[in-house]
Amino acid sequence: MRVIIVGAGQVGSSIAADLDATHEVVIVDCDPERVDELNYSLDVLAIRGDGTSVDTLEEAGIERADMVIASTDDDETNIVVCATAKAVSSAFTIARVKNTEYLRTWQHSEKAFGIDFMVCTNLLAAESIVRVVGLPAARDVDPFAGGEVQMAEFEVDDNSPVANQTVSEADRFDSLTFAAILRNGAVTIPRGDTIIRPGDRVVVIGSPQSVQGFATSISPDESPGTAEEVVIVGGSEIGYHVARLLEERGFKPRLLEQDPERARELAEQLPGTIVMESDATDIDFLEREYIGDADLLVSALDSDEKNLLVSLLAARLGVERTVAVIDTTPYVDLFEAVGVDVGVSPREVVAEEITRFTREGGAENVALIESDKAEVLEIEVDADSVLAGRPIRESVTSLPEGVVIGAITRQREFITPRGDTVIEPGDHVVVFADSSVVGDVAPKL
Repeated sequence: MRVIIVGAGQVGSSIAADLDATHEVVIVDCDPERVDELNYSLDVLAIRGDGTSVDTLEEAGIERADMVIASTDDDETNIVVCATAKAVSSAFTIARVKNTEYLRTWQHSEKAFGIDFMVCTNLLAAESIVRVVGLPAARDVDPFAGGEVQMAEFEVDDNSPVANQTVSEADRFDSLTFAAILRNGAVTIPRGDTIIRPGDRVVVIGSPQSVQGFATSISPDESPGTAEEVVIVGGSEIGYHVARLLEERGFKPRLLEQDPERARELAEQLPGTIVMESDATDIDFLEREYIGDADLLVSALDSDEKNLLVSLLAARLGVERTVAVIDTTPYVDLFEAVGVDVGVSPREVVAEEITRFTREGGAENVALIESDKAEVLEIEVDADSVLAGRPIRESVTSLPEGVVIGAITRQREFITPRGDTVIEPGDHVVVFADSSVVGDVAPKL
């Protein structure tokens, strides 16, 4: 497939890096230095130009393109790129936007602006943040099979009860599968006698109840469930959507916003949220309002440095867990190393969503682990699948190493996969696969 990506920033470059091995990728950007850098670092054709120009798109080969992805930092530019591409070609168009108003307009008529698929950075980031609320120690959570199955990634710290236990000792839940352990950047498929070390990241797949139970066993001192007290710092679009989504889940969050006019707007739009007008670095105010008693604080200010400062201050005041919005993706690991519990990069989230969409193919749903180290796929099994009509212990011999059958649902009923479980056509199977074997595995499933 020939894919033209307009915008070679963090999002465009990340998508290009994910697609360059399997697709013919052309990337367009106005910055000549960035273009030169990409031509050397990736197996793509990078060209300099304005992606809203027909001439530039023709130079990129728009007449032969199957897909155009508009991923600049400017919403209007991305919309014009897609409209122009649609006017001169039949390519499938994807636009990245930050403003949810554009998303709402597009959702009213899913061909608006000449865009076939639209992703909203702010909304996706907020949804990613809300998924980790309620699961202690969770770094990432994704639902599968209509919510009947959850995949979650947890970090094991020195004090965790499961640290230095074997997987068999830590697995005290009937409907849970240990899919992988991420250690020092490498993916390991665990066995019963694999020891979970402090600093490991453990990927589990199971029923929501068993994943919640495992989360509690990983970090029993943290407060799980909807009774959590959540404080949101910053009434940005992301902060607003986090509060709105938490309200829908029954939470009653508190939100701090320094700008009086914005605070009034938020108070009107969020009836289930206590909106407070204050500077988040005012320690007297934070202590007076007992912010340190919160179970979780989300810092969604407009500056990475401010979000780091607020998160560290909150942790010092006693907040159990901090989540920071980090605009500069390479800072995520750095911020987590110095004390932020979970860093969420909106650019990374939207890049994953676009990459996920381009890879879906026969998969019902896909989640990326640590950007590109592994994937979790949901497949509806048909009669031609190597899994159909055979016990799992037999069918896995047809699959490469690095693949784990994590969960099965049959007519929306959860089934824990075991060696003698026979998968039937029509079942939904959630599979963990190391990224090195995904290309081989997907067609067989």
